[in-house]
Amino acid sequence: MAGDVVDLIMQDHREVERLFGELERHPEKRPLLVPVLSALLTAHSRAEEAEVYPAAKSEADEADDVAHGQQEHAEAEQLLVKLNGTEPASKEFDKVLSDLVEAVTHHVKEEESTVLPKMRRELDEARRRELGEAFVTSRASHLGDRPGEATRRELLTQARNAGVTGASKMAKDEIAREVAKSS
Repeated sequence: MAGDVVDLIMQDHREVERLFGELERHPEKRPLLVPVLSALLTAHSRAEEAEVYPAAKSEADEADDVAHGQQEHAEAEQLLVKLNGTEPASKEFDKVLSDLVEAVTHHVKEEESTVLPKMRRELDEARRRELGEAFVTSRASHLGDRPGEATRRELLTQARNAGVTGASKMAKDEIAREVAKSS
């Protein structure tokens, strides 16, 4: 059994915070840690978008917070793409990392003070465990995904979560632009 989805999401948040600290304190580890951070954040975001956000939206009445969270995921993914393309020893890397830490920290704080507590209140333990299983399975399936390389199906999910209308009639690159614009 995977466990309560709220606890699992918060565990990922703590791991991302730990990785941020390592990246800030140990620049020599950046070439090894950036791919780990990218893999975790991308898989976590895609699993939330596919499994958790739809439930939060429909079962916990969190449509506005889900749309906002989706926008923040898009912003973080853009920053991850930039971080992966920046020389780890450069001043630019420090700036992009700082921007990413700030964006993700803001997102985590909001999610942990709004969406997750409401899910804990509104969804019974059995449903949170069911979502936990789906979250873990989805996250595992996305561990090889690279930031900035979402499939059309993933982009449609992101568009739906962000409240972008008409996405099903758009080409993949149009969907990506609309999701990015919504952030």
